[in-house]
Amino acid sequence: MNDTAKVFLEGGPDDLPERIVPTPSPGPDVKIELRNGYEHFRPTGRRANTPEGALPVFEWWERTEMPG
Repeated sequence: MNDTAKVFLEGGPDDLPERIVPTPSPGPDVKIELRNGYEHFRPTGRRANTPEGALPVFEWWERTEMPG
């Protein structure tokens, strides 16, 4: 069994490789690298029922592009 705490990602691009990811550390936001940029997710205070149990929901709020 994996003891790593996880969160559920809601919103953002349809082609995210995973919707269940490890809890962010050290900050509160999750940042996912995708297509020469980053998708940013913030905690919502809600929980979602997932195949891995009830997980905190992080909602997409912006995309930033990598330089170059």
